[in-house]
Amino acid sequence: MTPESGLKPSQALNGVHGVHLLPQLPFTFQEIKQRGDFNQTSNNARNQQQIPKKMWEQRPSCLRPIHCGLNGDRSYAETFVNVLTSLPFIALGIQAPRKNLNCTIYANSLIGVGVTSSLYHASRGKFRKYLRWADYTMIATATVCLSRAIRNDNSKLLMATSALFLPIQPLIVSAVHTGLMEVAFAKRASEDPDLRTAHNVHKMSSILSGALFFADDLFPETPFLHAGWHLAAAVGVGTCNKLLD
Repeated sequence: MTPESGLKPSQALNGVHGVHLLPQLPFTFQEIKQRGDFNQTSNNARNQQQIPKKMWEQRPSCLRPIHCGLNGDRSYAETFVNVLTSLPFIALGIQAPRKNLNCTIYANSLIGVGVTSSLYHASRGKFRKYLRWADYTMIATATVCLSRAIRNDNSKLLMATSALFLPIQPLIVSAVHTGLMEVAFAKRASEDPDLRTAHNVHKMSSILSGALFFADDLFPETPFLHAGWHLAAAVGVGTCNKLLD
């Protein structure tokens, strides 16, 4: 039986006194069609709403929040060494030049790096992951402050973007401003012979600290790699302070 046949009046009651048949109205058929169209429209709207969600889930890793690794500090000896090798950053911050506001802010950020790193390595329990995030963020903050202290021509857009991404992707912010610092250091060293020795030491310490950083991530079971990264990074930071003299 087709929907069209249901529209024809039945002949069974024709001729019965007092019965007047009317053609069946096509409301039911139209309602079914309209309901089907409504469901299809709803599905299309739902699919369109899911497109931005899928795009956001497939965003590149640089736009994702950091996933802090909690490796290291498996023994009290390793914790002690990691805290001990965090202290040079405090000493470097105290000794850093403070000839202007930008230099002062950078020097204080170095002290913050040492303090935050010490707190992280000494921590245990559920707060450790938050201190790991604070450690990464403080390092990124120090690189931004160093870039600002060395280069007064950083654009406001760059600084605003760095501030925006600092809490969610500090490693990318660190890489960008470290690159700016490296370019400025190489340019200054080519013009000033007194900086060439410091620049050569800086290059070697940077290569070593980078290798130790990735080795610490690839071989988390190896003890004291992180402490070695602390020391190599501290040497590199010490040479950067020469740019502020």
